Amino acid sequence: MKNILVIILLGIIGYYSFVRIQEYPFGSDKMEVGRHYLNEVLEETGSANTVTAIVVSYRGFDTLGEVTVLFLAATGLGTILFDKRRRKRYRQQASPIVKRAASFFYPIIILFGVYVFLHGHLTPGGGFQGGAIIATGMLMMFMAHSHFEANHNVLMWIESLAGLSFVSIGIFGLVYGGSFLQNFLPLGTPNQLLSAGVIPLIYAAVGFKVGAELTGVLDTLLKTLHEEEK
Repeated sequence: MKNILVIILLGIIGYYSFVRIQEYPFGSDKMEVGRHYLNEVLEETGSANTVTAIVVSYRGFDTLGEVTVLFLAATGLGTILFDKRRRKRYRQQASPIVKRAASFFYPIIILFGVYVFLHGHLTPGGGFQGGAIIATGMLMMFMAHSHFEANHNVLMWIESLAGLSFVSIGIFGLVYGGSFLQNFLPLGTPNQLLSAGVIPLIYAAVGFKVGAELTGVLDTLLKTLHEEEK
């Protein structure tokens, strides 16, 4: 019986695959969707960065799924490494040169990360990249200063508010625009910071969420229990 069901399922998949292939004969132009993105993205979204418009607007559900996967991964890791005893970071102190360099570059790296996700609709970059840069700045401080701590309560609030903002923007688009993540704000002037409607807002939410989640993961991984506490 199982073999018969498998054969039937393969037959159905094969049939519909063949039908779809026949709709596009060999050698025909298959760039319909891609051509629409390239030709209409600026007019429809106001974003000068075509990739950003596709990721955040046309395929916004994918981005929401990616953020959800990151959240589940961070939650799973925190659950596995959870311990009632307070974990601390035990490591050899870095040299004064490393400490001073880390303290000097830390705010610059954070500012650059914010710049990357706020300008994601204008230049290469975006929420995930900007969030990763912010987490890199935090990692540098973790490695240079053994006493440097990340407040997980603050990270949790940032992550929660950013995720809620993302979903709220999507729901507003559904209510006022007819579809989830539909733009409901003026597009503005292309190539200007205040343009592309809701896209910069979505990337800002993604950037803060990714930065908070990755920082929490790094802080959890770097903290260990001292031998005397085990």
